[in-house]
Amino acid sequence: MPFLSAALDRVKPSATIAVTDKARELKAAGRNVIGLGAGEPDFDTPANIKLAAIHAIEAGKTKYTAVDGIPELKQAIAAKFERENGLSYKANQIIVGTGGKQVLYNALMATINPGDEVIIPAPYWVSYPEMVALAGGEPVSIVCTAEHGFKLQPADLEKAITPKTKWIILNSPSNPTGAAYTRAEMKAITDVLVKHPQVWVMTDDMYEHLVYDDFVFTTPAQIEPKLYDRTLTVNGVSKAYCMTGWRIGYAGGPVPLIKAMSTIQSQSTSNPSSIAQWAAVEALNGPQDFIPANNKVFKERRDLVVSMLNQAKGIDCPRPEGAFYVYPSCAGTIGKTAPSGNVLGNDQDFVTELLESEGVAVVQGSAFGLGPAFRISYATKTSDLEDACKRIQRFCGNLR
Repeated sequence: MPFLSAALDRVKPSATIAVTDKARELKAAGRNVIGLGAGEPDFDTPANIKLAAIHAIEAGKTKYTAVDGIPELKQAIAAKFERENGLSYKANQIIVGTGGKQVLYNALMATINPGDEVIIPAPYWVSYPEMVALAGGEPVSIVCTAEHGFKLQPADLEKAITPKTKWIILNSPSNPTGAAYTRAEMKAITDVLVKHPQVWVMTDDMYEHLVYDDFVFTTPAQIEPKLYDRTLTVNGVSKAYCMTGWRIGYAGGPVPLIKAMSTIQSQSTSNPSSIAQWAAVEALNGPQDFIPANNKVFKERRDLVVSMLNQAKGIDCPRPEGAFYVYPSCAGTIGKTAPSGNVLGNDQDFVTELLESEGVAVVQGSAFGLGPAFRISYATKTSDLEDACKRIQRFCGNLR
């Protein structure tokens, strides 16, 4: 359609949202569908956080706020960075956005010029390369294989950096793989970045608190203080605090970058929801004891899903360190014939036939930059996960 912007030619719709929407449609049509595509905790927002939002409404805190966030939330964010990450940020170094996605998008829109390159380790969250493309930049993917735990290797990073490299986007624990970098692994990455002063670091720490088996989370500016002045540390309340719909993300970084991001935000959405901001103050300042309790359930679900998927013919499922995703290979099923009579030529065929045959909705690995594989979110009730894994076992067992 000539009326539409040519920028749309550079981006694709979100595969994860597409799968979730398809599952909803099938459910509405009466199909028994288990949707494992959405990256959203099934736990409710804690009561104290909901109560803070109610109190904010009752107190009339429903007006416009400062574009980049209320002072009370910025103070809570600064305290969180200091307490949990050993990072010191002042109020003018912090921005609050409508979800982590807006914060990332604002940063790219504020910094990318045509031809600028952004290094993105793959598998990656589907939105990273699309946001870079929308901003007019060039996403540069580095494939990180299962053999290396889906983690970027320092030598590969060194080879990928060029004079045009402006950013690297790091995500640990990772969406879609759940892979998380140890302190030593992160230090090896930051050692490379220190040598290239033109490269800025965008670190998406949204799954920081969702780690298992005594794993210790670290973030790049915490590991290497020399990177502090060129690192944007992004986080939010969506995942660990079960607040996906509240839409609050935030970041700490250099004053000029934060100011530029605020300018972008001022001309797009302006401030995030005032009510959600007050809820986020309580989330960060209030009791944190529900997080380990939720993590215990997530870990049990992870172990269940990994065990059951590894019993499915042609599936190989690594055990991730964090987040609430697994990223199994379905290479052993490619070339086989599904019950429909269709031959599985790739992971897109696998997820399509799985949905049609067994009513299980997952996302193909090719959407995340590395296949043949698929992503499962185990942030759903355990009984559904067990049922879904049995259906996957049956589907794989019926391939010929």
